[in-house]
Amino acid sequence: MTRTLTPLLAALLLATTPMVHAAPQAEAAAPAATAAAEEKVVYHVNDASVARMALNNVNNHLNASPDAKIVVVTHGKGIDFLLNDAKDDKGPFEPQVAALKNRGVDFRVCNNTLKSRNLGPDAVIMEAKVVPSGVAEIGRLEAKEGYVYLKP
Repeated sequence: MTRTLTPLLAALLLATTPMVHAAPQAEAAAPAATAAAEEKVVYHVNDASVARMALNNVNNHLNASPDAKIVVVTHGKGIDFLLNDAKDDKGPFEPQVAALKNRGVDFRVCNNTLKSRNLGPDAVIMEAKVVPSGVAEIGRLEAKEGYVYLKP
């Protein structure tokens, strides 16, 4: 039995030795690959009552990670802050949206919501783009473009 185990142990050691030496190299390469990956985030807004907070979150996100690619997708009541002349108790939304747009943030509004409210694309501020479906846009960004999902 000892004669059978010795060749088996030798074979096992020979088979695992390359893995032991490769592991530190793989671990060292992992942070570099992660750092090189583009940060892509989709913020989902379906309630305008959180719009100001969402815009502040996006601003803070960009302050911490200036190269992040951020898309804000709205539908339902969430589109309200991207309509012409939208404002809350802190004032109009458009200046803050425009400032974020200038920093590379994309704003997208659900056309299904516009249609259900009998609104045309001209009801939306110029900084935002109308997409066929807000929820489908979120799904597409996550599934096909590698965006991570945040809901403020």
